[in-house]
Amino acid sequence: MKTVELNGNPLSLTNDGNLEIFFIGVGSAQATKRYQTNFLIIKGKTHLLVDFGQTGQIALQKTAGLGLSDIRAILPTHSHGDHVGGIESLALDNRYVGKPFKKLPKTKMIINEEYQRVLWDYTLRGGLEYNEEDSQLRNLALTDYFEIIRPKWKTMQPREIHKIKFGGIVLEIFRTKHIPDSSSDWQASFISYGLMIDDRVFLSCDTRFDPELLSLYQNAEYFFHDVQFFPGAVHAPLADLKALPENIKKRMLLMHYADNFDKQDVSDFAGFAQQGVRYIF
Repeated sequence: MKTVELNGNPLSLTNDGNLEIFFIGVGSAQATKRYQTNFLIIKGKTHLLVDFGQTGQIALQKTAGLGLSDIRAILPTHSHGDHVGGIESLALDNRYVGKPFKKLPKTKMIINEEYQRVLWDYTLRGGLEYNEEDSQLRNLALTDYFEIIRPKWKTMQPREIHKIKFGGIVLEIFRTKHIPDSSSDWQASFISYGLMIDDRVFLSCDTRFDPELLSLYQNAEYFFHDVQFFPGAVHAPLADLKALPENIKKRMLLMHYADNFDKQDVSDFAGFAQQGVRYIF
């Protein structure tokens, strides 16, 4: 893996075919020193934005030099505001700015049927359904704003996993043990997903400490894992991650961190993930 800084230039959403990850933010939901943890996957002519939180629009402009209409594909992982709070603005730009004035097709959204219902009914519907009526005088639906792309269920697995090849990017989308903090396992948790990209790079997105999950993907070349600096709650505590085998910690960069990250000892790990940096694999 190598890292490349943008040095004031806008991020290119195409590259020479190498897998690339670019964080527009690496902070926790309440972080003020970093934007919320959302990132772009880029490979060849394909790009995919994973999550778009409340700080997403400004983070996209400040760290990547891009605007809403530049984004042509998105994958939401779960319905916390720091992961989906900016999707309404993306949807409105897509329907009322990008598509009619810039002659762009609808932005694609990779999402399974179950999570589509949850995202629309409990997060997006109130702000998007009643903006207009379609030609049959029906209220709008998520499909009026996005072109839906369905991943396929990967059968015979130890947990719920979906898989898709999107452009040249191969994604495994796995359930995580995230919320509520009382849930005993991923099955008792509310819908939340992480990613394995090209069978090489693991991103937890949001999860509590879950050794079984890390064991399932132990052969990843690199891990980007969310972290919190106190016990309990709904993210992986640093103290628990420190108990992992050395060979995993040395491949693990920590993300989704709070403002007091500079007071933490992460010398056992590959470090903190940085926003505004191209990670090229």
